Amino acid sequence: MLDHCSISHKGGVVLWSRSFTPEASHITSSSASPVNSLIREALIEGRTAEEKYEKDGYAVKWTFVNDLELIFVVAYQRILQLTYIDELLIALKALFIKLFEPFLATFVASLHAMSNGKLTPSTARDAATSWNFAKAFDGWDNVFDKLLKGFEDKAAQERKSRFRPVTHADQISPSPPSDDFGTLPSESSDVPQDEQQIARNVQALKDRLRGRGGRRGGRGVSRVESGSGRDSVPPSDNESGKRKAKTKTQRKWGNEAPTESDMASLDFSSDKPDSGANAYLSHDLQALVDEASLGTRTKDGMYEVKDWDFGQKDDATNDAIARALRPDATKQAAGSLGALGSLFARLTGSKILTEEDLKPVLEGMKQHLMKKNVAKEIADKVCEGVGESLVGKKVGGFQTTSNAVRMALSSSLTRILTPKTSTDLLLSIRTKLSSPLPSSQQRVPYSITFVGVNGVGKSTNLSKVCFWLIQNGLRVLIAACDTFRSGAVEQLRVHVRNLSTLGVNGAMNSKGRVELYEKGYGKDAAGIAKEAIAYAKENDFDVVLIDTAGRMQDNEPLMRALAKLVSVNNPDKIIFVGEALVGNEAVDQLTKFDRALRDFSGASSGRSRGIDGMLVTKWDTVDDKVGAALSMTYVTGQPIIFVGCGQTYTDLRQLRVSNVVQAILSD
Repeated sequence: MLDHCSISHKGGVVLWSRSFTPEASHITSSSASPVNSLIREALIEGRTAEEKYEKDGYAVKWTFVNDLELIFVVAYQRILQLTYIDELLIALKALFIKLFEPFLATFVASLHAMSNGKLTPSTARDAATSWNFAKAFDGWDNVFDKLLKGFEDKAAQERKSRFRPVTHADQISPSPPSDDFGTLPSESSDVPQDEQQIARNVQALKDRLRGRGGRRGGRGVSRVESGSGRDSVPPSDNESGKRKAKTKTQRKWGNEAPTESDMASLDFSSDKPDSGANAYLSHDLQALVDEASLGTRTKDGMYEVKDWDFGQKDDATNDAIARALRPDATKQAAGSLGALGSLFARLTGSKILTEEDLKPVLEGMKQHLMKKNVAKEIADKVCEGVGESLVGKKVGGFQTTSNAVRMALSSSLTRILTPKTSTDLLLSIRTKLSSPLPSSQQRVPYSITFVGVNGVGKSTNLSKVCFWLIQNGLRVLIAACDTFRSGAVEQLRVHVRNLSTLGVNGAMNSKGRVELYEKGYGKDAAGIAKEAIAYAKENDFDVVLIDTAGRMQDNEPLMRALAKLVSVNNPDKIIFVGEALVGNEAVDQLTKFDRALRDFSGASSGRSRGIDGMLVTKWDTVDDKVGAALSMTYVTGQPIIFVGCGQTYTDLRQLRVSNVVQAILSD
């Protein structure tokens, strides 16, 4: 059960509180109480970024309503595993605001007027003592009791269902009476048992589950047949013969070569010749394309992938109420740095900000960025930049300071994420393909090389990019330059078959728009890429997508081989494929890939090449923890061209700077 619950204003005024045990009265009465320690250490000094605080055997959780500057706090004994606390806080916040929002808005406005000096001291004192919270919140105690009882009853039911004994009566029949240890007592039995009896019962249960039937060692554990309601009997000889007849018959291979009819009967492929022109119709096209994630067509017929949208939130208060009224509400509504908002409380009044004033705020900001998967070194640098832009700035009032810090952080993030080069890959392709050439020269296709560590999804996302190019009317050649990993060529072959099936706008039989160029395994990847580009040039392909083998960033021989592929073929784009959920590791991978390519690719030609852009995979697994995008862009200064967010060919998104900033700033 709970020990304490309170609702306070960030300025220190306690609007309502409840202690549930006599021992819990010291939770708020002493200066060293858990709640006071929470306010001092967690909320003011920013020593924790999590909304849970532990002190003197108590666990304290809290949540904010930034618009009304309220703090909702719940304290309970740490040893108790209360699973409903987060839901209780959300519902508590939503209901309290829903019932008393006009009163709370008036109260907060009066406090702002006092702090800004609009009221004289005597008038301020009279106004402060004139608030009758007991009368204003009349009836709230009953509402809270019903709310708490509902959550406690729900938790009790979940515990009962979790520990309810499982009966095996429908699966295992009782052991014969002659087995002295075969029958296990029920869990509700109060008869004491010695250790030997318990050991015998456990062994008997194990024997039953293995089908040995106790001490007899037979296979005679009788079970209830499905839907019969009676114990089954051992099968007769005839039944056993029928059961054996259903097993797979061993194939007899003769000395003669198989005929065409024999070969046809053994052909289980989905696109076998005798299936006719509709062979591909047997494929489940819905499994390859997600209609909900399809891109859009522009006025000039170009196919654009969708933008990744973090999701625009409604007003924080209304969103909290809507979530609280849902039974499955478990998360706090998103808001702009709500957990950090309390840190601005110490920056009240009209003053010039100093480094000492900003230190706890910047520390909390750094913790917030790291929670969003921003690398620690980059979070430090971002916060340093925000601090430098705010030191010496004169601000007035809580809201002004809060807005100034938020705007400084938002501007810093926007400046980092804004690409220095164009992210319009389709424009680059069309520009090269449409550039005039002498009549004696043949057009060179646009080439893109995909690089990255093992297992990040290079081949899968290469196929998504290929689908996007096909939808824009381009002919694509995929070069299988991963000659090391077993199955790499076969994987690309399956993708090419699927993409040929889909075609443009789902049209069938569009094989001419995508082909696979492969030379098997164990060959020189740089040579295969060069041959593929020459083949594409001769056969009028528009784009060549070069798939490379995954390699770790610290493996110098493999990085030299990759640099050789780059220097020999000089691709138009080198795209690094990384995961969204690796955090700090993404910075190390990207930095070393970029450095190795620059160091090794220019050794012979004198023209070093680095990473030209990024494609971040598994973007759908991180929710709003999109700090990898900030880290990767900060390291190279290159844009994130696409993000992968699913398993179908349409699961490709573009990033907008404003959406990423919104996700990083959300709480």
